[in-house]
Amino acid sequence: MHSDSSPQPQLSSAERKHLRGLAMRLKPLIFIGKSGLTDAVIAATHKAFEKTELLKLKILVDDRVQREALASELANAANAQVVGQVGKTAALYRKKAEP
Repeated sequence: MHSDSSPQPQLSSAERKHLRGLAMRLKPLIFIGKSGLTDAVIAATHKAFEKTELLKLKILVDDRVQREALASELANAANAQVVGQVGKTAALYRKKAEP
């Protein structure tokens, strides 16, 4: 569907920690509601990754296991990695493709 389909390199724990710190200062750009992971959410995530490598998202679901699954599913759909998740907030990272 999107041109950036190359697998993301695995991040070290130090890199994930650094990215989590950067994400703390971000405002959530993506919101996953009770409808779950929709095509619109995936499309908005791809569009947001065109502008930045690090995204913060809010998952408005009460079940913790379901929130973790949704963050992971969105990361897979966007060819990104979950770098942190606390409560209903998660951070995704996708390295920009070389021009």
